[in-house]
Amino acid sequence: MLTRSLGTQGLSVSALGLGCMGMSDFYGHRDDAESAATLLHALDRGITFFDTADMYGPFTNEILVGRTLAGVRNQVVVATKFGIVRDPENPTVRGICGRPDYVRSACEGSLRRLGMDVIDLYYQHRVDPEVPIEETVGAMADLVQAGKVRFLGLSEVSSSTLRRASAIHPISAVQSEYSLWTRDPEEGLLQTCRELGVGFVPYSPLGRGFLTGQITRFEDFEAGDYRRHSPRFQGENFQKNLDLVARLQDMAAARGCAPSQLALAWVLAQGGDLVPIPGTKRRERLDENLGALEQVLCPGELQELSGLFPPGAAAGTRYPEAMMHLVNR
Repeated sequence: MLTRSLGTQGLSVSALGLGCMGMSDFYGHRDDAESAATLLHALDRGITFFDTADMYGPFTNEILVGRTLAGVRNQVVVATKFGIVRDPENPTVRGICGRPDYVRSACEGSLRRLGMDVIDLYYQHRVDPEVPIEETVGAMADLVQAGKVRFLGLSEVSSSTLRRASAIHPISAVQSEYSLWTRDPEEGLLQTCRELGVGFVPYSPLGRGFLTGQITRFEDFEAGDYRRHSPRFQGENFQKNLDLVARLQDMAAARGCAPSQLALAWVLAQGGDLVPIPGTKRRERLDENLGALEQVLCPGELQELSGLFPPGAAAGTRYPEAMMHLVNR
């Protein structure tokens, strides 16, 4: 497995990471046994970078990841996040918090659930509009000084917020949605990351599974699946996006690979400072995703893919309206 650096502070991870959210929440039923097997299989295949958050579950995903990786702690880099607050009794109720006292208590909670002495990469999950980013990152920097966190990250931030945060403490990674059908970071954020020496971690690089070509009917989503409420998976948007993916499928068939591998290969080719974290809870899908590392795209193929999915091509916003004001802040 190739490795890539995130930031300039010394954080090195596998070129492909594993997003763990879907193992516990948002995408249908849980299967902790298969999820644990997938985590260990990922390590066997060379993945060292695992991404979780306190709000996944809530809380249960950190417990799963920590328990499963406890015996191989020195071989892995674990990233977790704080800032989206969910009510354990009613997880649909959410808030955003970036207050310094909350940063400290959230970190202690994550350390306890993960069963770890230090968090490798600690992200602010969403920017709190009521708290200056300088105050939140200042509290995160205190955690580094206290030895509870190794590296700092931010998620779904704007270029201006990243600049302000970086003036307080070095930021090793920014995590934002980025894929063939979500190219928002190209509107300045990627350039700012490179200017400041910040690594970039694309989440949902397969468009929440849509770019795999496996999703063909809205009715196939389970009752609790988040995608039932996502604008891109509803009504006319669903069919328009299916038509987009059909083009990707044709190109993948011509290459003799899976559409997911082609989509991931495109993201990987956007720069050596990007580390995508496709999520899955099944070993079979993990192996398919890893096949993307074998797909080397020439400039003409990259241009063709970019042309098939130009910025703004996907129909519908990537989150429901109530959540869109929390991204790119």
